[in-house]
Amino acid sequence: MKRLWASAFLLLGSVCVAQAQVSAPALQANTGNAAPEFAATSAAKATLLDSLAVADSLAQPGARAAHAFAAPTLTTALPAEPAAADPATPSPKPKFIYGGRDDYRWQLSLAATWVRFRSSVFNASAVGLKTTVTYFTNDWFGIEGSFTGAFAPAYANGQIVKLGLYGGGPKIAWRQKRWEPWIHGIFGGAHEQPQTAAGSRNAYSIQLGGGGDYRWNPRISFRLEGDYVRTGFFHQSQNSFQLAGGIVFHF
Repeated sequence: MKRLWASAFLLLGSVCVAQAQVSAPALQANTGNAAPEFAATSAAKATLLDSLAVADSLAQPGARAAHAFAAPTLTTALPAEPAAADPATPSPKPKFIYGGRDDYRWQLSLAATWVRFRSSVFNASAVGLKTTVTYFTNDWFGIEGSFTGAFAPAYANGQIVKLGLYGGGPKIAWRQKRWEPWIHGIFGGAHEQPQTAAGSRNAYSIQLGGGGDYRWNPRISFRLEGDYVRTGFFHQSQNSFQLAGGIVFHF
């Protein structure tokens, strides 16, 4: 009986040894493929992802810096503001500014004039001098005073004709850089000589007209003007006219 059990154990051990010898090469072959099987595991994947993350984090600053240098932001420098200019010295005299120029309140004109006087008693073409003084209250409205003295050669009875016109009134001017057109109305009186049998030598006068000034420099202009003149000598009304041209002073 003992021999039988010993024979059985011996046979079982031989079988085990034989199986071990057969399976040993397979284990060695499997040992050579251990790396591929490990790469497929979750541990290998985790390690690989961690390595890529680290590499990417290290590469990002450089990539961002390269991108920043590849497309720099351009800025336009604004010019510096000029320093404030010193305030201009105020003018010692009051001035207006109109028509793109500095101007003054006062005008004084001196002009040669020709007056064609017409009446039922006598007619005369008198030559003389006209002067006006104008004060502007703003850039277009002025108050003007005017005086005209003219003389004509002797008429039928050998006496020299003398004619005077005087008065005051409004003046409206359109002031430009060079030209200054204007209109005015002068209301006042008139005086004539010689004495006639027809009546008094004094009468009313109305002058309505206008003209234009050409500005030569800030102080001087040249003027041309024409006026309708109505008077009331000899208990009648006369319709006359006058022309004038001269120089204007601004102050």
